[in-house]
Amino acid sequence: MNIILIYKYRPLSQLHKFMEIHPLNRRRFTPLWAGLLLGGMMAPCLPTVSLADDSTFALTIRGHKFEPANLRVPSGTKVKLVVRNEDPTPEEFESYELNREKVVPANSEIVVFVGPLPPGSYPYFGDFHQDSAQGVLTVE
Repeated sequence: MNIILIYKYRPLSQLHKFMEIHPLNRRRFTPLWAGLLLGGMMAPCLPTVSLADDSTFALTIRGHKFEPANLRVPSGTKVKLVVRNEDPTPEEFESYELNREKVVPANSEIVVFVGPLPPGSYPYFGDFHQDSAQGVLTVE
């Protein structure tokens, strides 16, 4: 409690003087600084997870149809689907099997992430034009 009150009434420029005057408080902050320093040195050694460009696939809605109608993607990886609607009306990308439902406004695009998925076929459709906007995501 005393530390908080002292910090509250001392300017930050005098904080280092406070630490030098009170060695007990210096010991409290040493593990914090050591942890930050060690963490900063170890950060380049840690593996990084990134979404590579090869896991991005494009779908186009043109004339109330998906192009390509059969999109092939690799199994066991997270996939980024960029759905571009070139029609003057909105469409909805929907798939019960993928558990996805997202409106694609007219002349714009959305991003849908799926996976990692086991091999199989996952149908999707345009909810506003179900008779023509249909496709299958084939995971191999």
